[in-house]
Amino acid sequence: MSERNLKIKLQCPMPKLDFDVITLGHGSGGLLTNKLLDSGVFHLFDNDYLRERHDGAVLKLDSQTAFTTDSFVISPIFFPDSNIGELAVNGTVNDLAMCGAIPQYLSLSFIIEEGLKMNEFWKILIGIKSAADKTNVKIVTGDTKVVEKGKGDKIFINTSGVGKVHEHAQISINNVKAGDKIIVSDTIATHGVAIMSVREGLEFETAVKSDTRGLNHVVSKLLDEFGKDIHLLKDPTRGGIATVLNEIARDRNHGVKISQKQIPIQNEVNALCEILGLDPLYVANEGVFIAVVDSRISEKFVKKLKSMDYGKNASIIGEITESHPRQVVLTSSISGKRIVNMLAGEQLPRIC
Repeated sequence: MSERNLKIKLQCPMPKLDFDVITLGHGSGGLLTNKLLDSGVFHLFDNDYLRERHDGAVLKLDSQTAFTTDSFVISPIFFPDSNIGELAVNGTVNDLAMCGAIPQYLSLSFIIEEGLKMNEFWKILIGIKSAADKTNVKIVTGDTKVVEKGKGDKIFINTSGVGKVHEHAQISINNVKAGDKIIVSDTIATHGVAIMSVREGLEFETAVKSDTRGLNHVVSKLLDEFGKDIHLLKDPTRGGIATVLNEIARDRNHGVKISQKQIPIQNEVNALCEILGLDPLYVANEGVFIAVVDSRISEKFVKKLKSMDYGKNASIIGEITESHPRQVVLTSSISGKRIVNMLAGEQLPRIC
C-alpha cells in the first residue's frame, strides 16, 4: 500500500457515540465494553482472526517462530508526529525484527484510566492502525481493562508479537567475534529528546520528532543480501546504545571500542542533550538498530542501509575486540578515551 493511499485510508472520522470519555463501565465486559470495542477496535482492525471474537487466536505456524512481549507506559502519550499506539506496534515489530523474524501477528491489550477522552483513544487507535498497515502485521487478539481515576496514567498498552524467522537469519550473541564491526542504522537519541522537549516545553526552529518506525522491512532486505554474516541485531530503546553495547560486551566476554566522531546525531538533539545534561549514548531510540556484522561485509552493509529511507545516516561506529573484555571504551572527538558504563539508574523516566 502506498503512503498516499495509507494516509487516505486512515482519515477515518471518529464514530458518533453516546459517551465522550471512557468510564469504569467500559471495562465491565458488558454492553459498554462491547460498544467501545465495536466502534473502535473491531471496526479499524477487522480481519478473519478478530471476527472470531474469541479470547485468543488460532494461528498456523509452519516454520521456526519468534515470539516477544512488551508493555508501553510512556508519558506523554502524544508526542511530535506520533503517539503511544504507533509506538506500541513499532516497538513490538522491531523486537521481532531484531530476532531476524518477519512479524506476522500481534496481540493488543489496553489498561485505560477512567476519564480518558474518547477522541484521544480514537487517535491512539488510528496510530495503531497506521503502524500495523505499514509493517504488514495483523492484530489478532487482545483485551481491555479500565481502572479507577488516579490508578493509572491515561493508558498503558501491552503487546505480544509472533513472526517467522527469516530463512537466512542466524542471529545470536554466540556468533559475535573479535573483529566484527558495529553499525548504527541512523541518528541516535531523537525519540528520547522528542519526549523531553514536550515535557519541558522546549522548542527549536526545527521540531525534533520521534524516530518511532517499524524496521522489519529494512531488516528483511538486509537478511536477504547478507544472511549469516549479520551476527547480532539489537534495538537500543531504554538505556540507549550505551546499554546495548555493554550487554554485548558482558554477554560475549569481549571488549567493545567505539568512536564518538562516527556516532550520527542531529545537531538539535545534541544541543538539547547538553541543555538537559543528558548523555545521548544513554537516551532511548525507537527507530534505530545496532548491527554487529562480519568485517568483510561491513562497508557493503552500510552502503545498502544508506540506500534505504531508514538508514541514510548509517555508520560504522566501532568494533568488537579481545582487549578490555566486558568493557566499552569510547574514543572522544578530541582523541581521549573513557569507559562507557552500563546505565546505573533511570536517566529518562517513562520513555517507552
